Amino acid sequence: MKTEDITGKTPDELKKMLLDLRKEQLNVRFQKMGGQLSNTSQVRKTRRTIAKIKTALNAPVVVASTAKKTTAKKTVSKKTASKAA
Repeated sequence: MKTEDITGKTPDELKKMLLDLRKEQLNVRFQKMGGQLSNTSQVRKTRRTIAKIKTALNAPVVVASTAKKTTAKKTVSKKTASKAA
């Protein structure tokens, strides 16, 4: 699955896709262990698609926490500057 397909979806849709892919990953692993898996690259594709979805779900949280950290650093530097003066 392409990244563009993932970024256009809502968080609820992404969570549903993630659940479906986890089930698929479990089935693929069992097929691999049982020797029934004909397309061995399916394991890798499923794992990477799960990672893309998890990244898309967590991306807004990372941006918000980074913004808070930079604001906090600026506040601390102003207080330090006023104490030094």
